[in-house]
Amino acid sequence: MLGPLKGLFAGKNKGIGIEIAPERINIAQLRKQGQNYKLMTYVHEEVPEGIFEEGQIVDSPALAELLQETLAKNNIKTTQVATAVPMRDAIIRIIPVPAELSPDELREMVLNHEAGLYLPYPREEVDLDYQQLGFFQDEDGIEKTQVLLVATRREVTDTYLDTFEQAGLKVDVLEINSFALIRTIRERLRQFGSQEAAVLVDIEFESTEIAIIVDGVPQFSRTVPIGTFQMQSALSRAMNLPTKRDTEMLQGMTIPNTPTDGIRTGATGINPGMAALLRVLGELADELRRSIDFYLNQSADLEVAQLLLAGPGGGIGQLDEFFTNRLSLPTLQVDPFDALSLDVDEEIPKVTRPGLGIVLGLGLREI
Repeated sequence: MLGPLKGLFAGKNKGIGIEIAPERINIAQLRKQGQNYKLMTYVHEEVPEGIFEEGQIVDSPALAELLQETLAKNNIKTTQVATAVPMRDAIIRIIPVPAELSPDELREMVLNHEAGLYLPYPREEVDLDYQQLGFFQDEDGIEKTQVLLVATRREVTDTYLDTFEQAGLKVDVLEINSFALIRTIRERLRQFGSQEAAVLVDIEFESTEIAIIVDGVPQFSRTVPIGTFQMQSALSRAMNLPTKRDTEMLQGMTIPNTPTDGIRTGATGINPGMAALLRVLGELADELRRSIDFYLNQSADLEVAQLLLAGPGGGIGQLDEFFTNRLSLPTLQVDPFDALSLDVDEEIPKVTRPGLGIVLGLGLREI
C-alpha cells in the first residue's frame, strides 16, 4: 500500500498548486500556451503565528479556514490540488536492485524488503512511493537498476491531507517540495553532464533545504536550521528593532562585496545590521561547504558545477556573488519565470521570484 504518496510520480490533472509554508500560502494555476506556459492565477497570503511550530502544522482547523478564506476572497472555484510536504519531513534514497525483476517483484522487493533497510521508523508508520530509474553494472559486472525511494512519516501526510479535506479540497498529488522545485527548473538542470552535480539551495523561512542533484535526481539532501527568519532576526537585534515574522526588510537588502576576513573581524566599515546578517550567511555558507564535502567524499569522479539559489531568501541582492566568493563555486539566483518561459499579465518583482519555484512546480502537476 503506497498510501497518500501514490500520486507522487503519477500523471497530470486539472487544478491548482498550493504551497503551504510556516509564514505564507502560495497558490498558482498555470495553462499550457504553445510550447510555454501562462500564469493564470497567482495568490499569496500570510500565515499567522501559531499555526506552525518548528515547521510542523499544529493548528489544522485554523489553516483549513485560512485556505477557504483565501480561495473565496480570490474567487478560486477549483477544488483539485497539488501540494507538497517539506523535504525535512521526507526520506529520499536511491537504492540498487536486480535488473531482472518483474514489475510486481520490484514492487514487493522495494516496498516490503529494501525500504525497511533505509527507514529510521517502523514500516507501518510511513507512506512510500518509488520510481525506477536507469540501469547500471555494479563492481561485479551484474546488471542492476536504480530505484528512487521516497518516504514520509504517516502522521505528517495525514495532517496535510486532513487540513485540505477540512478546507473542502481534494489532494490529487502530495509530493516533496524539492521535487516540485526541480520540475520548475528541469531545463536548466539538463545543461549539466552526468558527472556534474548541481546544488539546489532552497532558503525558506525557518530553514534551508539543500539538495545535491545529478541527472535531475536528488542524490543527497539535508536541512539546515537557518532561514530568512534567522537572518532578519539577527538584522533586527543588531539595529535594536523588534523582531517580526515579516521578512520584507530582507527583500530590500543588497549584500556588499566584503572580504570574508572583514566579516569576522568587524573591519567591514558597514553598519551593525549588515554585519550581523553577513555572519548568519557565513554560517549558512559553512554548512553548505560541509554538505558538499560530505557528498563528494563518497562520490568519486563527480564535481559540483553550480549552486542554484531558490526560496524566499534566494533573491536577496548579490547573494549569488556572496556564495561565489565564499565557496569558490559559481552561483546563480534561480528565476523560475525565466526557467519556464512563463507568460504573466502582471509583473512580479525579480527579488520575489526565486521564492515561487515550488508553487509553480506544483501548478505544473495540475495542467
